[in-house]
Amino acid sequence: MSYTTQMDAAKKGIITKEMEIVAQKENMDVKKLMALIAEGKIAIPANKNHKNINPDGIGQGLRTKINVNLGISKDCPNIDVELEKVKVALDMKVEAIMDLSSFGKTEEFRRKLIDMSPAMIGTVPIYDAVGFYDKELKDITAEEFLDVVEKHGKDGVDFVTIHAGINKETAEVFKRNKRITNIVSRGGSLLYAWMELNQQENPFFQHYDKLLDICEKYDITISLGDACRPGSINDATDACQIKELMVLGELTLRAWERNVQVMIEGPGHMAINEIEANMLLEKKLCHGAPFYVLGPIVTDIAPGYDHITSAIGGAIAASHGADFLCYVTPAEHLRLPNLDDMKEGIIASKIAAHAGDIAKNVNGAREWDNEMSRRRQKLDWEGMFKLAIDPEKARRYRRESMPEHADSCTMCGKMCSMRNMNKIMEGKDINILRED
Repeated sequence: MSYTTQMDAAKKGIITKEMEIVAQKENMDVKKLMALIAEGKIAIPANKNHKNINPDGIGQGLRTKINVNLGISKDCPNIDVELEKVKVALDMKVEAIMDLSSFGKTEEFRRKLIDMSPAMIGTVPIYDAVGFYDKELKDITAEEFLDVVEKHGKDGVDFVTIHAGINKETAEVFKRNKRITNIVSRGGSLLYAWMELNQQENPFFQHYDKLLDICEKYDITISLGDACRPGSINDATDACQIKELMVLGELTLRAWERNVQVMIEGPGHMAINEIEANMLLEKKLCHGAPFYVLGPIVTDIAPGYDHITSAIGGAIAASHGADFLCYVTPAEHLRLPNLDDMKEGIIASKIAAHAGDIAKNVNGAREWDNEMSRRRQKLDWEGMFKLAIDPEKARRYRRESMPEHADSCTMCGKMCSMRNMNKIMEGKDINILRED
């Protein structure tokens, strides 16, 4: 029996090789996985043309995944630098990379990225449109926007961010409800500007069925972008954010009717006490579709430390149902991240995702922590390093300050609680002041 997309296969009761791989990774019964894909609660972004993909699932009951944003810009157009970041990100086992290139040889970078990456690849086609056509934004036609999506599909892109929810109705709600930071989504602001300049409906909303044709053809997952995501905690959970979310819920159902997989994108900047409610709203309004969040960044005052502000929000979001975290680096709001910024962002997001998985009781999440605790109790330093989320940094810290006694560290020395409790539990004496 033939099928067009992972969702189409799932509805027909066909277990694909991608489903088998994901089920094994997640230690989930493959028939349960298939049922959740058929319902739209899990997506496996895997373009038919991405030949070397090692697929991952995103959604209900699965590990929280993380995404890394990379790509060239007009101010930083060095492809080799970005490809080096790609290599390191893949070495760090990220599940997804988004190519946000917006200048120059975007096609060259995108194709190299897809060829070398077993991780899923995402793009924001509207970023590519201005450079690809060498036209001012207002002069690009609706058909040309869709043609860029088709081009990305042919190249093997697994998921595309499409800001289809900022239609005329949503724009009117935005105009009536003032914000401090207006529209901070880059793609969302470009589409809003195009609509205002041309006095026309959002082309991705107006021609949504044509967009679905393209996505079904290549099995591209639509990541429905949140043009109205809050760019400050003041703007969170306001009228236009919720209005757009309602539109995205309607677009989700239309996509599922065509067997096109969907993810929903979410905030953004948001106070801690609003995160849980936002996760519930998305799952309710968008029918349980996987939720992909940027942050949320929980305070606006920490430029240079937004990998921390977002990890706080990401952990809370994941614990309440977010399925996919977009990393945030220390360079957020300041500049294009360098290699070290990227590493810090990845580690912070991995910590947040894992913390969320513990709270969600994801299969096997706690066992990692429990095994680390057992190694600590035994003062098994090498075992601890192997289990660490960043073994290199853990080894370096220990190496930089070696203790007199190997069964301790330079913080506590022979007063180490683990060392002394082990001795007492074994019926031995404790010699803190005496030599061994």
